[in-house]
Amino acid sequence: MAAEHMQIGQVAERTGLSLRTIRHYEEVGLVPPSARSKGGFRLYTEADVERLLVVRRMKPLGFSLEEMRDLLEATDALAHPDTVPPPDRDRLRARVAAYRELAESRCAALRAQLVAAEDFAHTLRRHLNEAD
Repeated sequence: MAAEHMQIGQVAERTGLSLRTIRHYEEVGLVPPSARSKGGFRLYTEADVERLLVVRRMKPLGFSLEEMRDLLEATDALAHPDTVPPPDRDRLRARVAAYRELAESRCAALRAQLVAAEDFAHTLRRHLNEAD
């Protein structure tokens, strides 16, 4: 095994994802391992770990597997600008920008939910203190 490759257990530790989840993301085509060992073990690179982290960050924001796949395809293409004609690069950048706006909007909604949840917890603490 080359030094730049990691086995799935190491990747799970680095990403906080379960082995099952990493395998699932492979099965649905989001993050296939970059290589296999002679024994057939999945081998991952730093780039694979980064892809898994992107997926992990998208999940709590409610992005679908198809949206995750679309964003990864767009960012992969943008990472190799020499292979993408300028008009296509502009469309890819617009797609990534749309995902960024959607993510920011969903983060704002989550922050509002968190404020409401914290307010509720504070209300319960106040009720408990008043009952003493």
